[in-house]
Amino acid sequence: ALKRMLNFNVPPVKNSTGEPVWKVLIYDRFGQDIISPLLSVKELRDMGITLHLLLHSDRDAIPDVPAVYFVMPTEENIDRMCQDLRNQLYESYYLNFISAISRSKLEDIANAAIGANAVTQVAKVFDQYLNFITLEDDMFVLCNQNKELVSYRAINRPDITDTEMETIMDTIVDSLFCFFVTLGAIPIIRCSRGTAAEMVAVKLDKKLRENLRDARNSLFTGDTLGAGQFSFQRPLLVLVDRNIDLATPLHHTWTYQALVHDVLDFHLNRVNLEESAGAESTPAGARPKKKNKKSYDLTTSDKFWQKHKGSPFPEVAESVQQELESYRAQEDEVKRLKSIMGIEGEDEGAISMLSDNTAKLTSAVSSLPELLEKKRLIDLHTNVATAVLEHIKSRKLDVYFEYEEKIMSKSTLDKSLLDMISDPDAGTPEDKMRLFLIYYISSAQAPSEIDLEQYKKALMDAGCNLAPLSYIKQWKAFTKMASAPTSYGNATPKPLGLFSRVMNTGSQFVMEGVKNLVLKQQNLPVTRILDNLMEMKSNPETDDYRYFDPKMLRGSDSSVPRNKNPFQEAIVFVVGGGNYIEYQNLIDYIKGKQGKHVLYGCSELFNATQFIKQVDNFDNF
Repeated sequence: ALKRMLNFNVPPVKNSTGEPVWKVLIYDRFGQDIISPLLSVKELRDMGITLHLLLHSDRDAIPDVPAVYFVMPTEENIDRMCQDLRNQLYESYYLNFISAISRSKLEDIANAAIGANAVTQVAKVFDQYLNFITLEDDMFVLCNQNKELVSYRAINRPDITDTEMETIMDTIVDSLFCFFVTLGAIPIIRCSRGTAAEMVAVKLDKKLRENLRDARNSLFTGDTLGAGQFSFQRPLLVLVDRNIDLATPLHHTWTYQALVHDVLDFHLNRVNLEESAGAESTPAGARPKKKNKKSYDLTTSDKFWQKHKGSPFPEVAESVQQELESYRAQEDEVKRLKSIMGIEGEDEGAISMLSDNTAKLTSAVSSLPELLEKKRLIDLHTNVATAVLEHIKSRKLDVYFEYEEKIMSKSTLDKSLLDMISDPDAGTPEDKMRLFLIYYISSAQAPSEIDLEQYKKALMDAGCNLAPLSYIKQWKAFTKMASAPTSYGNATPKPLGLFSRVMNTGSQFVMEGVKNLVLKQQNLPVTRILDNLMEMKSNPETDDYRYFDPKMLRGSDSSVPRNKNPFQEAIVFVVGGGNYIEYQNLIDYIKGKQGKHVLYGCSELFNATQFIKQVDNFDNF
């Protein structure tokens, strides 16, 4: 959809050899967040975008170039666009709104265009319905800019008013509506009762229904429909509420992508690392070296990332090491190619040889960039994995992961929880708090007051902030789940022998003391719910889920599915926030199902630290 928009809303022709039309892209922060995970600067350039600028920055007039705008239809954005028209900044204007623009705001632009005598220059005005951020081929999140407006905390605030709740739900529904317009499919909606997810379902059903009814202006007819991947069969949308499972967002994890998100600064597919100043010590009295910040994009075009983002960390370290070794073998080749190309010394020998080396030269020219790109990815993952490994070792995250898995699967524990909390060498205060909250959430009956006091004292001594506990306590008392705590299956990770390769002294990664844990596929609550609904299994957990079909003329409030066949495609959307652990769990689950697809979406993406901040001191805000 973005590529079409950047091509003035005509589908780009695949094999046109001509130059693209050069143009300027003007976006706001929302537009920037939607485009940046999907299109690199180079891809933008290939599509003729020479310059991309924020709407509210100082922009110079470029009178002979068309401008493509991609912005939210907010008051201030509209004002600024009208100002651009008056100042005659560009040759022509293609206005694209991320979310549908209201009639009155459209009239404001029209009036400004008339006033600026620029009506002919406004070439197209489009509602793009792209108000969501795609992070992976199978994962999306609603927004990034004002995410505190739809955060877990905002939805679950005890003092929230009805109108505030309506606004939040409308915001979520607007984005989900955009998602289905872009997908070109009308889903069948299932949701749990009595939750925020149900409110979203009711509103989304109504919005889809209204759009379908207005046949002339329906967004689900004609060329868009069937353009999606789901042409023949309708997808299932499962709306789940974050409150059905608060343990997973706090859980320590063991797979690469989820670890990066848990321990590093990873945001919209970009990871920011602080490079530690090297081993050379700074002379006494000198100013400490400033830490370099480096950022890396982990994208779909990164083959290593695509292959290993769901792998257990030890496997990743081993694979990086293998890649490095295979690259070193090729490095001599790089040197040889460089010398063939006469890059090193310009002696006559090299030049006289050129004539018979033309064939070699062509192959060198084609394989050099490939090798250099390979090197770039290896360096990137070496740095990222090393940064993750430092956290694992200094905080004993492998121990936490294994222990929490045992708690969640009700296995026997080899060490008491109190010992874990009071061990000064294991983990940060936050790690201990996460562990304790998971124990508290997963336990069938809450610990007795005496025990609780003992735990609290140990947590306090370890320097923990106890505020999140008071919220989780209320939550546990409030949820009906308390009677039957969410089960997380009963598989615990098995430690394999030590890493063969990585234990070599020659390895980049010193993995000593880190457990080589292997994951067993274990469905988390969200995955289990999906499995029940997608495969039409009867299960008390999901039997009373409401059923909505926006295509039916009269909405019926039933939980009886009309469609009895299992679904091929499903979208799971978590109202109140999601995480990479759940995403990975769904992906692993669907791998075992031939020909089925699942997409994961959430109102925001948070790691445990961000989640704990949200449930911290709920009382006083």
